[in-house]
Amino acid sequence: MKTFKKELKALKKQLSEPKRQTGLARQGHASNRNDFISAEEETFSFADAMQGVTPLSQDKVEPDKQVELFKKSQQVKGKHLKHSKQLAASFDFSDMYQAALPQEGPMRFCQEGESTHILKQLRRGDYSPEMTLDLHGLTREMAKAELAALIHTARKELIDCVCVMHGFGQGVLKAALPHYLVQHPHVRAFHQAPLEYGGKAALLVLIDIPLQNNKR
Repeated sequence: MKTFKKELKALKKQLSEPKRQTGLARQGHASNRNDFISAEEETFSFADAMQGVTPLSQDKVEPDKQVELFKKSQQVKGKHLKHSKQLAASFDFSDMYQAALPQEGPMRFCQEGESTHILKQLRRGDYSPEMTLDLHGLTREMAKAELAALIHTARKELIDCVCVMHGFGQGVLKAALPHYLVQHPHVRAFHQAPLEYGGKAALLVLIDIPLQNNKR
């Protein structure tokens, strides 16, 4: 009798198991369907919320691009700086200007307002040139540019005496150089150089440097 009851109970359990599994399957399907609907609603809501919104453009610069842009900006600055220095050192010497210079004796010149005693000092070698410019092999235009740069640099470095070598003979630059120097407002005087600085092949030039450091 007990055995029969156990078998009957087991049979009922077997019959009820498919129904239970079917119910669980239905619940799982319903749950999955609800999850899908919920996700779909979220997607739809986000899409609705983003309507009319314009995406932001990329405003970040890659590191390599930043380095490249920086180098280019530095190059531009360098070019402007170089150009500014060139302008500061330039002077428009005229080939047409002819100064009233002595026709006899050593080549010499003293700016108006300066004591002629400085010519004697230059002739005796009382002034020692701290910079020398050699014009050999230069054209007129090159010589004028170098001469302007020499005077500019001398004033910047507070050097009041320079030597300009033009060579011997009756060269074009030798004849033109004194007329160039007379035109420059910062040339106080010049004189044929003493032998130790080139003699007849050079001129000693006295430069007007800033007053606070002037050696007058």
